[in-house]
Amino acid sequence: MKKIFAILAFITCSISASFAQRVAYVDSEYILKHIPEYVSAQKRLDDLSVQWQAEVDKQYGEIERLYKAYQNDQVLLNDDMRKRREDEIVNKEKQVKDFQKQKFGYEGELFQTRVRLVKPIQERVAKAIQDIATTQGLDLVLDKGSEVTFLFASSRLDKSNDIITKLGFKPDPSLAEKTQ
Repeated sequence: MKKIFAILAFITCSISASFAQRVAYVDSEYILKHIPEYVSAQKRLDDLSVQWQAEVDKQYGEIERLYKAYQNDQVLLNDDMRKRREDEIVNKEKQVKDFQKQKFGYEGELFQTRVRLVKPIQERVAKAIQDIATTQGLDLVLDKGSEVTFLFASSRLDKSNDIITKLGFKPDPSLAEKTQ
């Protein structure tokens, strides 16, 4: 009986060990903060966004000015003049909405610029993660910076500094405090 129990325990342990997976995680935000090209790309994207938003605000200010002038003059205008002023306001609104869509919309200039500037960096990070995972025999690598919720994660599983080193940069612990 003891022999059968020992054999079953051994088989159970063997099966459990064969299904064990090596897991690690990285913090992609922390990694990207170490890459000067990424920081520069983010600044450029932010600057473009601010510039284009200022243009949108300026155009909406002009529309607001036209609308107030129209309201003040409305009683003095004949039907034809009223219709022309209304059309002018509607056309300006359409123009600013088209501008917003062109700059900020899905597949707009900001999106395309982001893809052009950031995608190569993200691909380098992904390649470094794959290399580290292969080298260290990891079965699964999660991203702490994405939508995954970590209720607890041991710091010994964090491979972010390995990725930063693999990319040729020196880990800066002060950046980690800002992402926590």
